[in-house]
Amino acid sequence: METCRELETDCSWLYFTVGTRRFNSLLRLAYRDDMTMLLNMRSAHGKMAPMSTVYPTLIAIETSTDLASVALLRANQLSFLESQGSQTHSQTVPRLLQALLEQAQLNLSHCDALAFGSGPGSFTGVRTACGLAQGVAFGANLPTAPVITLLAMAERARLAGAGNDVLALLDARMGEVYWAQYRFDGGWQQVIAPRLSHASQVSPEGSPALCGNGLIHHGDELTHLSHAQSLPEIMPHAAEVARLGADLFLTGQTVHARDAQPVYLRNKVALTTLERQSGVRV
Repeated sequence: METCRELETDCSWLYFTVGTRRFNSLLRLAYRDDMTMLLNMRSAHGKMAPMSTVYPTLIAIETSTDLASVALLRANQLSFLESQGSQTHSQTVPRLLQALLEQAQLNLSHCDALAFGSGPGSFTGVRTACGLAQGVAFGANLPTAPVITLLAMAERARLAGAGNDVLALLDARMGEVYWAQYRFDGGWQQVIAPRLSHASQVSPEGSPALCGNGLIHHGDELTHLSHAQSLPEIMPHAAEVARLGADLFLTGQTVHARDAQPVYLRNKVALTTLERQSGVRV
């Protein structure tokens, strides 16, 4: 009973976000086989023994934009579900996650880790992903794999044929853009770390392929960029978060659920009255 009380306290954010009924449903998925045994296996360092060191089984959550998505990576095979509408991410994602696991006839105790898009992105969306990841991962005794959303975009662009040098640009609203540059050479290398700036101040190295909705919302201010290819439709997605999360798991770079942190890059999350009247978007 003491363990259950600890679990309820540590997962209070998830209770608040998705409601007691849906939270309990997720816990049943985690402990359907033997709740008492799994609760007692909790470790301060995450899962005690991974189920697979070759093809890990991961679930992934991504809610940093208007598109919410969840993914399951199992035996190197990927499946996912998604939903549009940023106002309902906290209610939608638990349902998607439950449906995805049930379709695969799995429960959370069969997973090795939980990956999530840690940001940057929408303040509420990034917080939602991190909070859900913490609650679900702690309840299921899973380590977490925080994946930078801009890197997930670069991976999605590479798989779409953009090449190995990618500049990811995500609309940050308020007249700004989140951006970072990555280069793939057997694995991803960070060329320019994620940052927030006015679109006109984006300055990559060389002429990378460009991706992301920053190209749509700030196209007129990005004409100074020379590039090999442009993929404005590329957005963060749980599918790439899962793939990159698997890499983190296999290289021992996961973190305990309590240590999972969002990446914001911006302290200001609201506009002044004058800014709203002038048409600046938040």
